Amino acid sequence: MVNTADSQSPADVVIVGGGAAGVLTATQLLRLASAPLRIVMVEPSAIIGNGVAYATAHAEHLLNVPVKGMSAFADAPDDFLDYLQASGQFDLPREQLAGQYVPRRLYGGYLRDRLQRARDSSPASLDIVQASVIEAQPRDGHWQLLLQDGRSLQAGNMVLCVGNRPRPLPARGGDQLAAGHLLEAWQFDAIKRIPADAAVCIVGSGLSMVDSVLSLIDNGHAGEILVVSRHGLMPLAHVAASVPADIPLPALLAMGLRQRVRLLREAARGQAQWQTVLDALRPHVQALWQSLSFADQRRFLRHVVRQWDIHRHRIAPQVHAQLQQRVEGGQLRILRGRLDTVTPAGQRVRLCLRHRGQAQVAPDVDVIINATGVEMRVQTMRNPLLSELLGTGLVAAGAHGVGIRTDAAGHAIDADGRTQANLFAIGSLRIGDLWESIAVPELRMQAQTVARTLLGA
Repeated sequence: MVNTADSQSPADVVIVGGGAAGVLTATQLLRLASAPLRIVMVEPSAIIGNGVAYATAHAEHLLNVPVKGMSAFADAPDDFLDYLQASGQFDLPREQLAGQYVPRRLYGGYLRDRLQRARDSSPASLDIVQASVIEAQPRDGHWQLLLQDGRSLQAGNMVLCVGNRPRPLPARGGDQLAAGHLLEAWQFDAIKRIPADAAVCIVGSGLSMVDSVLSLIDNGHAGEILVVSRHGLMPLAHVAASVPADIPLPALLAMGLRQRVRLLREAARGQAQWQTVLDALRPHVQALWQSLSFADQRRFLRHVVRQWDIHRHRIAPQVHAQLQQRVEGGQLRILRGRLDTVTPAGQRVRLCLRHRGQAQVAPDVDVIINATGVEMRVQTMRNPLLSELLGTGLVAAGAHGVGIRTDAAGHAIDADGRTQANLFAIGSLRIGDLWESIAVPELRMQAQTVARTLLGA
């Protein structure tokens, strides 16, 4: 879908990033526009709509949410289900398909299809530039953007949809390892090429780890898989659909962090499954986060976030079963600790771990996979555009250094506390303000809000 755009012609809106957030924003602008509007999307990848989450081509990587919860449009909750049914790829009754966890690769295709439909019927236009934005400066009420290939682009408004970047390996010595000994969890094809008898260490035990283990399993891996994690916790499983628990939301919003944790534990010990308690909270997570004091938010990030993650970001039951089977069979081993250093040891890699200040014994391995997740602190995201905007004070770091500061409509707020009328952010850059900000329900609402603001709708 990438086309060559005239980067010299001014755009009304430039969308920086062509992953899910960028495509949802462009789709909403195209759907809602009632007059000509020039939209330009700048994305380094040749394929838009994938980002990191949906870039995998491998069937074992499933969505972590059933089909019925993945519509791109809040006003059409069955739209993804309709798309899959119309595709003819699934010979299942509609009700059964709605509850399936389908391959993630299908979702990027769905987003591109809905974008193209909106593009075909809109008075607005969309051009896609395959490039990266490295600099943006305000000039006479517009943005002047510099691309990495030397081209420039002018736009009246800019929407930052930069998505996720992996954290660097949290250990010394990674830069000393030979090629092929250190991989990122998102290097799906490279992980598939790991020899089946190799000893593999995966650093991190969240959703990226799950992807890596699934790739190894699908490739017939027979060697040991060692997972190193500070907390030793893996994502938990979804259960069959059930009625959300009855949670006293007004009372919960008035409580501090400790009281909330206590109340939720009590609710989960009652008649309700803990999953139904989390499901009841799901639509209110942003309000719950924003109602915490700054100190309680900091305590959450230090002491509660890992427990939150494994309960909130659940995985398909069949995926969880595969992991448990490997744990029980001894192939997949969880080692609690912090990876301190990695050093070459002949053709292998030596690991130095620490747990509670004590050195941990770990076997040498053949390959390390960095599955520590995404970088949330904007100062360390290694994004030239964000670094430049931060350095000039055009944006400011969000709460706790996570993301950037924004208002309720998604406008960026600068270092002096002023709202930037023509600069917006969507998705991961709003985590500090909203906490829940990267799942499809939040992305689609943010995209719609920004589009309506830009169009004055």
